[in-house]
Amino acid sequence: MSSPGRPKGLSAQMSRSAQREGKSTSNLLEVRDLRVAYGKVEAVHGASLIVDEARIVTVIGPNGAGKTTLLGAIMGLLPSRGEVTLFGAPATRMTVEQRVAQGLCLVPERRELFSAMTVADNLELGAFARARRGDRGIARTRDDVYARFPRLHERRAQLAGTLSGGERQMLALGRALMSSPKVLMLDEPSLGLAPLVVREIFNIVSALKATGVSILLVEQNARAALQVSDYGYVLETGELALEGPSVELASNPKVAATYLGKSGGQREVSGATHRASAPP
Repeated sequence: MSSPGRPKGLSAQMSRSAQREGKSTSNLLEVRDLRVAYGKVEAVHGASLIVDEARIVTVIGPNGAGKTTLLGAIMGLLPSRGEVTLFGAPATRMTVEQRVAQGLCLVPERRELFSAMTVADNLELGAFARARRGDRGIARTRDDVYARFPRLHERRAQLAGTLSGGERQMLALGRALMSSPKVLMLDEPSLGLAPLVVREIFNIVSALKATGVSILLVEQNARAALQVSDYGYVLETGELALEGPSVELASNPKVAATYLGKSGGQREVSGATHRASAPP
């Protein structure tokens, strides 16, 4: 897209073709021409994206661009038009519960914890669908979550509503991991957190990829998002204006000026300590 004032310089068509080369079984989530409307007002206009296996994909953009709406539609929380393919199967007619059972999980922007319940009980609720199926690996997953988030283990008997902002975000992530997701969607995980806590959260997000979880990250903190991700999309006023390997987006002068607060295409992006490599 080439309307005035929008970042450009990478060909979305060429980038999309490059990402889809040899796709077949590696694409865990694919969205094609997704449109979401609130009444007569269309908030997302024909969005298409791919989340490959063992990848972190980010969607950056300003407030009001439609990022949260996009995730809600993919999760099945909002009615939409277009195609959503999950692990090779059409997901458009799947309920939210069916998508969760298939391995898709969303950590919402407001975390939506059960404040009057303990940390341990919130985690157990994350594995509710697994428990109904008689999954015997729940205790092992819980141990893994506590190992990844030691503070949650220390506060397992504490009410979720009494946690700090960073701890609540850790609990939201831990609860999502209890469902044993294959694709984890994160909506603004840095929202309202202090800079040091943001760095810790993004280091955790980066480390999750090593466990085999693919991540679709929606984030306004473009620096941190592009640093931890492999591939990125720029969403503006409901449209995907630009896409490409994250390292290229971070060094694109117009993306840098608009979203990174830089005057040129510098490659270094601060805010986290890990940089993911671009997709092959």
